[in-house]
Amino acid sequence: MNLYNIWCDLKPGVSDIAFSERLGAYLGHLEEQGLIEGWRLMRRKLGLGPSTIGEFHVMVEVRDLAQLDAAFGRVASRREPVETYHFGVNSLVQNATFALYRDFPDPERVEGEERF
Repeated sequence: MNLYNIWCDLKPGVSDIAFSERLGAYLGHLEEQGLIEGWRLMRRKLGLGPSTIGEFHVMVEVRDLAQLDAAFGRVASRREPVETYHFGVNSLVQNATFALYRDFPDPERVEGEERF
């Protein structure tokens, strides 16, 4: 499993519940289309966490990079309805940071090829 991570802050005056609802509509749409496997929204608790990443953490699960590329392609097309969903989320956030992680060891790992 590959995990596309997004950290962000909300723009001033944006409701956390409105963000949550719009994100659910957007990522729920991508999941219904088979473009992602699942997703999670998390929020920093008690102010604990590095100041260099946002208060909110979105984790999107994809099977492989081909599925992630298909999701990016659909969003980049700017066709409806995905454009409205994407804009609805993107317009609420600032200071976005992105990362891509994978489960480890993953199925592609060749046994006996360890580095020390």
